[in-house]
Amino acid sequence: MLGQPLPASDRSAGDHGTVGVGAPTCEEKRGQPLACLRHDGPVREREAPGKGPVRLLFMLEGYHPPLEEYLEAVHELEEDHIPVIQARLAERLGHSAPTVSETVRRLRDEGYVEIAGRAISLTDKGRHQAESVVRKHRLAERLLTDVIGMEWHRSHAEATRWEHVMSDEVEERLVVLLNNPSTCPHGNPIPGSGADEPNLAKLADAEKGDRVLLRRVTEQVEFDADSLTHLGVHGFKPGVEATVMTKAPDGALLLDIDGRTIEITGALAQLLYVAA
Repeated sequence: MLGQPLPASDRSAGDHGTVGVGAPTCEEKRGQPLACLRHDGPVREREAPGKGPVRLLFMLEGYHPPLEEYLEAVHELEEDHIPVIQARLAERLGHSAPTVSETVRRLRDEGYVEIAGRAISLTDKGRHQAESVVRKHRLAERLLTDVIGMEWHRSHAEATRWEHVMSDEVEERLVVLLNNPSTCPHGNPIPGSGADEPNLAKLADAEKGDRVLLRRVTEQVEFDADSLTHLGVHGFKPGVEATVMTKAPDGALLLDIDGRTIEITGALAQLLYVAA
């Protein structure tokens, strides 16, 4: 992707990271605290202890600061009750195993995560940062769908561009504008909203004849534009009720929504939550 720096372990020798005139190489950034790579404007120089001026690359369009990207991924995996290990982070972020291993080690060294065996967990410091990013992301999704009118299945990708650059002041104004929503448009809770967590069950546990109320589409589904589009086109969004018409041996469901039907694969049903 134009403008996206490649981790040292993910590029060939001679590749200078970000495409662009005067862009710093990955070697220039290695060894710097991850916090230094958070968005703070364009490329500029900063004094590094004992090293003099060092050119650092800050967020370009479509690029996630490493610190927030990894902490957000850990938070989302925990929220979806998925064991947080390096392999799951590599899958979620699309990064190589060596890159994930190095980044997690740096996060641990800076006090954002703890590692016990293979398990990775957020410290208080890490959770505070992760929840701040997730909160801004989900408020941005609400703004995009509820106010601007963006299509439901496109809001996640667009909000990903907003979450790292939204100021705290803008966040506070969005809370007022949106009347302090408790969830994003996909039903995932907004940290700090103060809302009680509802008692939910997987759609996969429903049986033929059950009446279900969709409450939450997990973050894992939000990364799948095809699945989101499928749900949106058929009108199966949080707050919509449906009746289970059939359930196949592989867990696939046929739902009826006010005379309209939608097929849900067994795998997708595992990632959708309904009122218990």
